[in-house]
Amino acid sequence: MTDPWQKRWDDRYSATEYAFGLEPNVYFKEQLEKLQPGKILFGAEGEGRNAIFAANLGWKVSAFDISAQGRKKALQLAEAHGVDIDYQVGELPTLDYQEGEFDAIALVYAHFPPEIKSTYHRMLSTYLRKGGTIIIEAFGKNHLEYKSKNPGVGGPGNLDSLFSIGELRTDFPDYEIIEAEEKIVELQEGLYHNGLGSVIRFVAQKK
Repeated sequence: MTDPWQKRWDDRYSATEYAFGLEPNVYFKEQLEKLQPGKILFGAEGEGRNAIFAANLGWKVSAFDISAQGRKKALQLAEAHGVDIDYQVGELPTLDYQEGEFDAIALVYAHFPPEIKSTYHRMLSTYLRKGGTIIIEAFGKNHLEYKSKNPGVGGPGNLDSLFSIGELRTDFPDYEIIEAEEKIVELQEGLYHNGLGSVIRFVAQKK
């Protein structure tokens, strides 16, 4: 990842207000509440809203991001809720997660740069135990139409950074698909996700 990519997120997360709000993503919340608490990993977790929600449910939470400012605000939020999370800053290949370490992995708007996206997905898959669950919500390939009409809905502006169900099936091949769909949703998440957008929702269990 380039320094400008990191600077972009540090700049966004350096504001006092939480960029995507304090509440967990609605779809992630619905899916996590179906699972028994265990150990969970969050990728590109930013300011920690979803990680702190999981910790409040009794999950043992790990998270990573490239933004030190995101980590700072996530730890502030964790302290406010009286929970602990393990939050690392860095690129995924440099971090010390172990094969089969996690019961669940959450990727909520984790739009990694196109050149590393599939590599990261496959690497993350190795950290999930057999029988573990992956939960993804992210902007789909059809989202550019909605972003062009309303930039306030957020999301990447280039097609290669967006998701397709086929791509996720390829990146996570040995999984039982529980749900996989692209749909139009009304987002209300902080400052940067507001309005109609086209999102991919993908939940699968590792075989």
